[in-house]
Amino acid sequence: MMAFRSAFTPLLTSAFPTRTTSGTLSLSTFANSLTEHCTQTVRQNVSLLDLCKLPPASAYVHLPFCRKRCHYCDFPIIALGSSSDHHHDDPRISSYVETLCREIMATNSTPSSCPPLQTVFLGGGTPSLVPPRLVSSVLDALSSKFGVCGNAEISMEMDPGTFNAAAMKELMGLGVNRVSLGVQSFQDELLKCCGRAHGVDEIFEAVEIVKSCGVENWSLDLISSLPHQTPAMWEESLHLTIQAQPTHVSVYDLQVEQDTKFGFLYTPGEFPLPSENQSAELYKMASRMLSNAGYEHYEISSYGKTGYRCRHNTTYWKNKPFYAFGLGSASYIGGVRFSRPRRLREYTNYVQALENGVADHTQSEGIVEPKDLAMDVVMLSLRTADGLDLKSFREAFGDSILLSIFEAYRPYLESGLVICLDEQRRNVAADEVMSNEKLAYLRLSDPDGFLLSNELISVAFAVICP
Repeated sequence: MMAFRSAFTPLLTSAFPTRTTSGTLSLSTFANSLTEHCTQTVRQNVSLLDLCKLPPASAYVHLPFCRKRCHYCDFPIIALGSSSDHHHDDPRISSYVETLCREIMATNSTPSSCPPLQTVFLGGGTPSLVPPRLVSSVLDALSSKFGVCGNAEISMEMDPGTFNAAAMKELMGLGVNRVSLGVQSFQDELLKCCGRAHGVDEIFEAVEIVKSCGVENWSLDLISSLPHQTPAMWEESLHLTIQAQPTHVSVYDLQVEQDTKFGFLYTPGEFPLPSENQSAELYKMASRMLSNAGYEHYEISSYGKTGYRCRHNTTYWKNKPFYAFGLGSASYIGGVRFSRPRRLREYTNYVQALENGVADHTQSEGIVEPKDLAMDVVMLSLRTADGLDLKSFREAFGDSILLSIFEAYRPYLESGLVICLDEQRRNVAADEVMSNEKLAYLRLSDPDGFLLSNELISVAFAVICP
């Protein structure tokens, strides 16, 4: 989270004064309209300041194994090689899973005060390389330590060519009920360029396996702005995605990270990577095609059919606490984010220290600064189509800061990059914003506002923490 925040350049240095001239509203009147008319959406009236302090009901588990490292990847992984398709007996996997389960069991928690897990996300890496019997060990450890709801969403990232129908059915029997299929592209030349271990034929085989096994809730992941990717290629990938009929689609714009092969080979915005304008057109194409196909663009990178938003990821966007386990994973508990070591030896030592009672980051006594939390809430909320809940934000952080954000966003409201919604989520005209008595939400427009999210969020950051 801090890495994301540090990328913003402050555009403003002070809050705007309250004015009562035409087109603006006095602070007290604006605040009263929110108090009287905005609906409360935070569960059981828990304030945003207290929400992060609730016990987690979600867990991310990092299973770092891959056949090889993709050229854009800077995640902590363990490359197994391609000598075996499924690596059923690889001691590196069994040893890691044992350490992972030890971490889960050594985590400090009070079962009587902690709710059972409502979501579990098995990410990586390529978790589908882990034999189902070892996945079972992980899920058993989570159930034993925290409990898992009967209707919990249990997601698993899977790559084409790393599982068959028998494995899929076994995983479903263990409780896995959501699959995130890492396709990335439908062109063999692009997959090869990215260092992916699968080809297009394996994509179609994987889709058929997922559908034939009866997985109702599944996502297909794509990456745009790849080297040498043309608009025609991107359109084909989107078309084939829609044709496959997943219930969810994730679309990520390529980020060229340092110390990756792409980081050494390419410079963002320079050929063979697309320019910023070309990348924007690819983003708009995805938004248009997927929306026309019945997918709700509910988060900057996420599209879902009705009822198929990713429940686990929604935990992140709502700034709710969550456990994290495994190499390099980052938890958010008590308003504090903590990342585990990215190297296996250091991670193993961390787990040993946790078992010895000399490392515990689940019960933080640190003071959560309201301004830091306010920036988290703004950043995460404005990534979503739901947007920022104005009443909840005002109750947590005060009248002045909210009015200052509105003043700072005035040019963007007028240009349509930022929009306001009433209680029924209907658009409020820019010239009526400050006088509308039922103003309820502030969000970025789709797709143009989403495309400029970094800049627009930085405007709010400069007001919150000048």
